[in-house]
Formats: sequence, C-alpha cells, structure tokens
Amino acid sequence: MNNGKPLVGVVYEVYIPNPKAADKELSEETVEEMAREVYEAVLALGYPAVLIPVKDSFLGFLRRIQEVKPDVVVNLCESFDGTTRLESNVAGVYELLRVSFTGNVMRSLSLCQDKFRAKAVLSAHGLPTPPACLVHSVDEVPPLKFPVICKPNGEDASMGITPRSVARDEAGLRTALASIRDRFGLPVLAEEFIDGREFNVAVMAEGAEARALPVSEIDFSALPKDQPRIISYEAKWFETSELYIKTPPVCPADIEDDIRLRLQNHALEAFRVLGCRDYARVDFRMDKKGRLFILEVNPNPDVSLNAGYARALKAAGIEYGDFWKLMIRNAQNRNGKS
Repeated sequence: MNNGKPLVGVVYEVYIPNPKAADKELSEETVEEMAREVYEAVLALGYPAVLIPVKDSFLGFLRRIQEVKPDVVVNLCESFDGTTRLESNVAGVYELLRVSFTGNVMRSLSLCQDKFRAKAVLSAHGLPTPPACLVHSVDEVPPLKFPVICKPNGEDASMGITPRSVARDEAGLRTALASIRDRFGLPVLAEEFIDGREFNVAVMAEGAEARALPVSEIDFSALPKDQPRIISYEAKWFETSELYIKTPPVCPADIEDDIRLRLQNHALEAFRVLGCRDYARVDFRMDKKGRLFILEVNPNPDVSLNAGYARALKAAGIEYGDFWKLMIRNAQNRNGKS
C-alpha cells in the first residue's frame, strides 16, 4: 500500500513481431497500447502503478509478480506466448497466487473462448443463439441452412474471419472450412448466418450488481452490396481499409426502446450464466423478423480508449478513469478470492 492506496500492476503480453503471423499482429499490438493507456489512467487516479509485461517465460512472469507484489492486478492479457487458448491460464496464475485481479476468472475466460461450448450453455438457459455445429472435416456438410458462416472455435478479435467466411453453398463452405483449417486447425464452428443488423452491449459490474451500457450498432449501409454484412478481421483492425471505414459503430444505437431493452436484458443474462464478472461485451445479430441471436460473449474485450467498450462508457457518462477506479475497488473487495 502507498498512502492507503493499493499498488496496481498492469499486466499485458509483450508485442513481439512475428513475420509468420503478420495478420495477427494488429490485434496483439493494440494490447501494448491499451496497457499504456490503462497505466496512465490508473496513475491519474493517484494509485501507484507498475507495468508488468508478460513474455514467453512463465517463470519470468512469476518472478516479476513476486518482485512487484502488486495489491491488485489489472489483467489485460489476451494470450500467452502468442497463444490465444492460454489466455485463461494467466488468470489461473493469479487465482493460485491469491492475487486480487480485475476482469474475469479462468473458468469464464476458458468457457467463453470455446464458442461452441459457450453457445450450449446459453441455449441451455433459454438464450437465443444461431444454430451451429462443430465441423471436423472439410468434406463434412453440417445440417444447417445456407448461408453459413465459419469461424475458428477458439479465437477472438475476429481472427480468421474474412468475407469468404460466409458460405452460400457447399463449394463455398468447403473453401471457408479449408481456409480456417489451414491456419487454426479443426474443428471449425459452422453457424447459420443471420443476415441482418449487428449490435453489441457492454456490461459493467459494481460488485455483484451488473449493468448494461448503451447499445452499439454496426452501420453496414456503406458496404458494397457484394460484401457480407459482417465485421471481418480486416474491418475490425485495418483502419485504412475500405471495410473498416464502411463499417462504423454507432453508440448509442438509434433503436426502439423495446429492442434496446431486449438486447440489454439478454446481455445481462448471458453475463450471468457464463459466470462473468467486472466487464464483458455481448455481440448480437437481429434477423429481418426482429429476432435477436447472441453470437458470442467476450469476457476480455478491448478496453483501449478508441475501442467499443470505452465508447459505451462515454455514452453512459462514465469517465474512463472512474471505470478503472471501480474495477480496482471490485478486485480489492474480493481480496484474492475468485
């Protein structure tokens, strides 16, 4: 403690350029930028803070945590050693060490990262998700209605999603499956494509009380007609790309109150049933009949100043620093308990 305030460690994975995975670098590089923004926000609140970079050495990471001895860790790690599936293990380290940390626990991170398993939990609780299958072979044709969208089952940040991910027929399906198999392996999540509006809802919790922030909608109106209405990796991360420029988010969304309430209520329920805490983002599609479908729950969204979560905070009238003050207080109140 320093003058009664906890020492805050801001933990993030170091960005190391990898020529063999250039298409992954934009999303990973932003983590380091985000860490700097969070670190500066924490300092501005008057907390003593230390940046704790995570590299490829697990023992080095443990030593650094033991040297710094943070009272609270702000966990910004989205992977470990460049591997997305190890994201939850970092949270597991804090749990084993009884270190108070912000964000979601290992269990929730792991569950949400397995998109198909998370969909099963949502469905079991009566929450709507698009029909989907895990596909184990490029030659397998799942019992789904076309169009079908194919996604890596264990990645996030729109990784592996391109306009070709939306298949209109069996030939397109094989192409989409092969593309994901070659980069990410099998199985692949195949899901009936909901051709309609796309929304997301940021959720923030103060202790056990969660609240849904203003709804955000992706504006697809400027996209060329031959492009599927999706947020591909390029549309999400390449700021000079036509797909990025022509898919701007609008927050708060210009929607009817009943749609907003349904989205926010579904988001809060999804947050609850997947065991989330502190913050998360829930992505939705709405079909032409007005039916809502949860695409996924992201328990570790981008919380940088120019990203969607911060945009929702601003729309709700919540200062960025005040958000982190609340998250640190949440972690203190848990006192190392998950």
